[in-house]
Amino acid sequence: MTRWDLIAERISAATGKPFKIQRQRPVGGGCINRAVVVEDDQRAYFVKLNTPERLDMFEAESEGLAALAAARAIRVPEPICVGLAGDTSFLAMERLDLSGRLDSERAGRQLAQLHRATAERFGWHRDNTIGSTHQLNTPHDDWVSFWRECRLGPQLKLAAANGYRGRLQSDGERLLSRLETLIGHHPPPSLLHGDLWGGNIGATPEGEPVIFDPAVYHGDREADLAMTELFGGFDARFQAAYRETWPLDPAYAVRRILYNLYHVLNHLNLFGGGYLQQSQSMIERLLAETA
Repeated sequence: MTRWDLIAERISAATGKPFKIQRQRPVGGGCINRAVVVEDDQRAYFVKLNTPERLDMFEAESEGLAALAAARAIRVPEPICVGLAGDTSFLAMERLDLSGRLDSERAGRQLAQLHRATAERFGWHRDNTIGSTHQLNTPHDDWVSFWRECRLGPQLKLAAANGYRGRLQSDGERLLSRLETLIGHHPPPSLLHGDLWGGNIGATPEGEPVIFDPAVYHGDREADLAMTELFGGFDARFQAAYRETWPLDPAYAVRRILYNLYHVLNHLNLFGGGYLQQSQSMIERLLAETA
């Protein structure tokens, strides 16, 4: 039995409907995974593939999609099954046509609605990944401690291991000691997508927003919103609709830098020194806020 036979068998078992792959079509799956659309004459599925060691990553992604779907706020692809097929780990999910034009206002309102889904603690019941970097989600009662111990602290430690020491580390340590002042509020633990840049949102032909490739956890809703402003892809109508649905206080302008620092440090660790100056500049701006 081939790898694809095994995957088709798992899809059949998960859906309760016989499925035999008749066509395969490679599609863009990002820089981490290989992705293929598999079809018969009636149904199609989007399948991500990686090495066996990445099974845990796919299991966490599947659980994250299920958590987002359960909030009934914004559409996500339905996860079908996850597992091993020979020497390959895979995640099969609903294949959606994302050729539509995004209804930005609807997306902004729906993201705010998603953030209304809250938990008792910050973090999540399991770790996952941000890109290909391990992401700690150890539950915390305190948001400042969570951000220090599960977000900025681990990224700075990883940067040191990757050779980025000196001022980045010394200023980074100073920043960690000032998080209480910089965060300055006590948000509810909102359900977050966790990696919401423009490449992780699309739209059906009817314009319905769809988010995917999550790095789910419970945290300050502003962390999700901040990332929508980091790499582009979300227009002014999206931002205005979110704020109309759930207003932000003025201190968000500073916290946005703090929350986006996590992602810029992650890019430094994943892609190299091109993000070093940006990381250092963001830390300097944050330290100046507490001088």
